[in-house]
Amino acid sequence: MPRSLPSAPVEVESGESPYDRLRAALAGDMARVDATIRERMASRHAPRIPEVTAHLVEAGGKRLRPMLTLAAARLFGYEGEDHVRLAATVEFIHTATLLHDDVVDESARRRGRPTANLLWDNKSSVLVGDYLFARAFQLMVEPGSMRILGVLADAAATIAEGEVLQLTAAARLSTSEDVYLQVVRGKTAALFAAATEVGALIAGAPEAQVTALRDYGDALGISFQIADDLLDYGGVGARIGKNVGDDFRERKMSLPVIRAVAAADAEERAFWTRAIEKGDQGPGDLEQALALMDRHGALEDARKTAMSFSERARAALAPLPDGPMKRDLDDLADYVVARLS
Repeated sequence: MPRSLPSAPVEVESGESPYDRLRAALAGDMARVDATIRERMASRHAPRIPEVTAHLVEAGGKRLRPMLTLAAARLFGYEGEDHVRLAATVEFIHTATLLHDDVVDESARRRGRPTANLLWDNKSSVLVGDYLFARAFQLMVEPGSMRILGVLADAAATIAEGEVLQLTAAARLSTSEDVYLQVVRGKTAALFAAATEVGALIAGAPEAQVTALRDYGDALGISFQIADDLLDYGGVGARIGKNVGDDFRERKMSLPVIRAVAAADAEERAFWTRAIEKGDQGPGDLEQALALMDRHGALEDARKTAMSFSERARAALAPLPDGPMKRDLDDLADYVVARLS
């Protein structure tokens, strides 16, 4: 019988997760990133910009993406300051996309708090998101590298493309796994890959190792997003910062839904058509969706897919310099899916 997902993340025995260890190792750099973010999100003429930005930036996000930039740079012994600017750039891009996503998804909660569009309005969220994108481009120019600028600009375009693809794929039972992975590569993995790549580039890493870190970020981002999609159906809302079942209510075709639909009989397909395609949802529908996914092993299969991408991320690290930072990145790839074990 397929095994259901646990209701809470698995704790690391020592009480300290790989993420915690990585953050501790990068504490000095992260303090400078946070200071840069606070400085650059300021606006003399539009006080709503720092108000809206601070609501999201200071809501306790993990800052995983900027940490990847810092870790990649430190992996090669970088001692300048441009990695801090690039890490702040990555976080601004991420924050801008969150502001826009919450408007598109009509979300009410983000990181356990009311969303900016709920507290202010959609116009403020969209325009402040635009401002953060502009700030990100100002920051990414400062290191003076056209290649780094190209990597981050390409990532920003890919993220937008992925979000539009997700919008067109939502509520369509015909959405394939290939389309789902294309969405994930766009909306999540593109920024993970860019974050690690620019960290290696600013440190002057050899080309093969720049490629290795980009591949690591890509696989880690896919694993991370599949795990996040699974947590939406098996996590505890208070611990993951969102309401369980949000993706179901928003009619998103995430991997476990796609696999459950593919295995559905006529009666089950009729349920998915009503709940997802037509958006006619009522009490008990989320529980029925979970039962159907469990019946066909869709949750377990998706977990295995997340684990396979985690292993791919770990394998990509092989040619990189040995040391504590490499071990932390290796452990981080495990930690992303450890919550689903």
